[in-house]
Amino acid sequence: MDQVRQIPVFVFPTMLKFYTSSKHTHKQLITIYNPYDFTIKYKVLCTAPNKYNVTDPEGSIRPQSCIDLVVRHTMPISANCNGVDKFRISIHDNTTKQLLGKRDVESKLLVGEGDNVSEDGDNFHNLPHSDRTPEDPHHQSLLSQRQKSLQSEKTNYLAIGAAIVCIAILMLPTKIEVVEENANIPHYLHPTQTFKIGTAYALGMLTLLIFRQ
Repeated sequence: MDQVRQIPVFVFPTMLKFYTSSKHTHKQLITIYNPYDFTIKYKVLCTAPNKYNVTDPEGSIRPQSCIDLVVRHTMPISANCNGVDKFRISIHDNTTKQLLGKRDVESKLLVGEGDNVSEDGDNFHNLPHSDRTPEDPHHQSLLSQRQKSLQSEKTNYLAIGAAIVCIAILMLPTKIEVVEENANIPHYLHPTQTFKIGTAYALGMLTLLIFRQ
């Protein structure tokens, strides 16, 4: 008789941790995945069946699908702490019922609440709040000063650019000035005397603005 080739069993998580003082941890989920293109049957066994209840410990899973099993710890007392129990999830051929693979999931009952305990045993705690938050008036003042500085620099550059334009206009000959016939400046670039006076006034205002920055 040919031996059936074993296939991987995909289960999450690979360990369950229950805590005596946290009732919400007394009920957890085991998810069994079927990534294959055929239906499989599953069966859940346990080394300590008197401590746990499992919804639907046997059933089938359609192709490319999964199923969630609810595992309840029925005896979360300190006397049962620190021991390691195991759930064995086995999958079988849907037609022949022959074993295709198996995976064990460990289960531990620990003393305490365990809200900040990770799967690798590290303890995590809340971080202290920063002394300077976005709502801090001092922090807001620094941000406001920075924004004002950036706005001032932008205004200064614009004023310098406008002043350069004014200087260029004042250097152009006016219409009443005599222009040589071979002059390279077109006639439409000859501003009037009144326009030059206004430009000179604007240049003065821009100069004051630049030196105030």
